[in-house]
Amino acid sequence: MLKTKVLGIFFACFTGLSYADVKKLTREEIEFNEDGYWIKTRRRKTGGKTNIPLLEVPWKIIMKYNPFFDELFPTDKVLPIMSNQKLNAYLKEVADLAGITKQLSFHIARHTFATTVTMLNGVPIESVSKMLGHKNITSTQHYARIIDQKVSEDMKMLSSRLERKINMNWA
Repeated sequence: MLKTKVLGIFFACFTGLSYADVKKLTREEIEFNEDGYWIKTRRRKTGGKTNIPLLEVPWKIIMKYNPFFDELFPTDKVLPIMSNQKLNAYLKEVADLAGITKQLSFHIARHTFATTVTMLNGVPIESVSKMLGHKNITSTQHYARIIDQKVSEDMKMLSSRLERKINMNWA
């Protein structure tokens, strides 16, 4: 039961949407094209436009609540989202059960999307910035802090490239 109460947070982890944007998300903001389903909306906070391709996890969450998705009216809400305060209380409960001492909130989902889901998987910061609906990349750098693991992977890749070039020149 607790799992279904926090599905909106998992949805945000894979879309980068804020609480307000997940809560207001309607059927007409989800479009289908040759690349699959996309969320195409404006951020409630800034009015900035955001286009986010739907990955499998958030699509499955939508389908859990809307098995007849195509039959929804354009203004129908896509997910049942409770108050931000209640969601954060459930997150605290989950953290306690998992032994997590860091204070969790719905907003952490945007950080997770920017870092763990996208940047650590090679998505350029420019693309992340656009999906988050930021008007400039400086805002994204706040969310998408550079993680030591990513720096290490990038440097290993550089080292490998340089080694191949040096070896080709010595041959």
